[in-house]
Amino acid sequence: MATPKSDLDPKRMPRHVAIIMDGNSRWAKRHGMSRARGHEAGAKSVRAAVAACRELGVVESLTLAAFSSENWRRSKHEVGSLFRLLSKYINLEIDNLHREDIRVSIMGRVSELPQRLQDDMARCTELTKNNKSMMLNLGINYGSRFELVDACRAIAREVRSGKLRVEDIDPDCIGDHLYVPPIRDVDLLIRTSGEMRVSNFLTWQIAYGEFVCTRVLWPDFRKRHLHSAIREYQSRGRRFGGRK
Repeated sequence: MATPKSDLDPKRMPRHVAIIMDGNSRWAKRHGMSRARGHEAGAKSVRAAVAACRELGVVESLTLAAFSSENWRRSKHEVGSLFRLLSKYINLEIDNLHREDIRVSIMGRVSELPQRLQDDMARCTELTKNNKSMMLNLGINYGSRFELVDACRAIAREVRSGKLRVEDIDPDCIGDHLYVPPIRDVDLLIRTSGEMRVSNFLTWQIAYGEFVCTRVLWPDFRKRHLHSAIREYQSRGRRFGGRK
């Protein structure tokens, strides 16, 4: 049974929620299924998480770790299955996302991805670019270290061309050169499956984010689990290095 929205404090809601979606393979093994079936089951949880955040009405951004730069180390078969699933998800959900006024953005080194997936992502971002109710950021071929490297390279090029002075480089400048600028810092980072590490995800953006780790495997994650994480978030005192 879903947890009612009324037990959450509307004045202390996270505006930016990020999720490391972990546990698809373990879920598949537990149910005697292939890894591909586990990833397919995880796609249903993506749909549930997006709907739950949109329903709350105050979440401005939902950022999901869909395919990391380290995931290339997996077998070619699994990587290919993931790319096909991402294309399938985008094509199935694009109209609903647009109807719900959700803007889709992609974080990562997109040019290294298969052309078909690039085309599907480009069509989705173009269709939804003017939507304003919520932003859905998908980390695809994303690694936080690569993001910072690419930001530094972009800044260096601007300094070399005279567009930017060295003295102008500050945290805001770096933030403006990240893959998806400008979005607010992460308020709540959720990781499923019981693991407790950030895995090279949003290192810059989670500087003062609250972490909630749950043992729930990603394919089992639903609205009630999101609400539970938000309740944990609301139970904490956020001081940002100061004192109350």
